[in-house]
Amino acid sequence: FVFDRVAGGRSIKCLVIVDDATHEAVAIVPEHSIGGEHLTRLLDQVRAQRGKPAIIRSDNGKEFTGKAMLNWAYRNEVALKLIEPGKPNQNAYVESFNGRLRDECLNEHWFVSLAHAKVEIERWRREYNEERPKKSLGGLTPAFYAEQLAAKALTMNAGL
Repeated sequence: FVFDRVAGGRSIKCLVIVDDATHEAVAIVPEHSIGGEHLTRLLDQVRAQRGKPAIIRSDNGKEFTGKAMLNWAYRNEVALKLIEPGKPNQNAYVESFNGRLRDECLNEHWFVSLAHAKVEIERWRREYNEERPKKSLGGLTPAFYAEQLAAKALTMNAGL
């Protein structure tokens, strides 16, 4: 999660979901609060759009270690990998991504409302995925790299 505030002072809690393989920002979901049940509903939405992840790596926050998340992971056959407390380097790419999100988006906008935050954060997420080539992806954008990876998987599966 990454936190910010709207102009009126209410906090914003952003659920950040990044795909380690493609470096895509799969989702950045700003809400005023996100508890365990809300988190699992958001994960259901992402799963419906992108398919089921094999593994979710996260910190040890109560949302990720609570009953709702444990039940969701069990029902969906998703492995949960929790980083060790105080070891953010075990989730280094997400930590780097979160810093970029803060520097380039959250610190650059004065959100007048949650709705305004949702629009600007989604605009930044799309730009990040679709317009920024990554050296680690061979100079491709995360979105294009993901398309190529998906096409390759289809081709491999068709040959079975």
